[in-house]
Amino acid sequence: MALNILLVGDVVGKPGRNILKETLPKLIAEREIDFILVNGENAAGGTGLTPQATELIFQAGADVITTGDHIWHFKEIIPVLANNERVLRPANLSAKAAGSGVTLINSRAKIPIGVVNLLGRIFLRPADDPFRTAEAALEELAPKTNIILVDFHAEATSEKVAMGWFLDGRVTAVVGTHTHIQTADERVLPQGTAYITDLGMTGPYHSIIGRRVDRVLQALTTDMPAPFDVAKEDVRLTGVIVKADPDTGKALSIERLLIKEDDLEAR
Repeated sequence: MALNILLVGDVVGKPGRNILKETLPKLIAEREIDFILVNGENAAGGTGLTPQATELIFQAGADVITTGDHIWHFKEIIPVLANNERVLRPANLSAKAAGSGVTLINSRAKIPIGVVNLLGRIFLRPADDPFRTAEAALEELAPKTNIILVDFHAEATSEKVAMGWFLDGRVTAVVGTHTHIQTADERVLPQGTAYITDLGMTGPYHSIIGRRVDRVLQALTTDMPAPFDVAKEDVRLTGVIVKADPDTGKALSIERLLIKEDDLEAR
């Protein structure tokens, strides 16, 4: 029996949280989803994650929440990271940082699934080597499960593609997050790893990567500060569904997903 795994791109603010609530239960039922990974690093007000936003994402149906470079925006998330193995921060941050970037959680079919959260080093905050950190994570997870998912939160396309090839055949999926722009390069690599450079953004698309167009243009055209309020219109959920063989850990297929709020209302 194949596993159906849903991986959801960066959730932005209340609009992103709301479409998760509306969409995930339907997807679980209609697509027989066994496991859901959601990147929630922008789920609270467009930047960062709070305990309240965390709970809302779990209530919607997520099994694990990954994050990225904005993880420390709200200090309230620190005890959540320290005590909840289902909420990850990048594994290649300092070993002294609260929380972990590696976890093992049972799917709905009671099959253990490993998740690794990594942060890229190109154009982002300083972090340890993500490739070496990935190796260490595999040493920890491989004896316990065949299914391993990697969320590589990175800016540079080249770094994400490199991680996909580096882990091909050793993990079930490598998915990129962070840019808020869904890419069209989803594929199963030669050794059986599902890959996409970026899952995209779950949030408002009448925007500039989730923020009000007028606010961002004001800042870019005047060199003056402006509040980057979260936009509200044309809300969409983006991500991929990976079908995986639990006996081998290989991906059988990867399907790009884009669901519009308007489509939900029409249904």
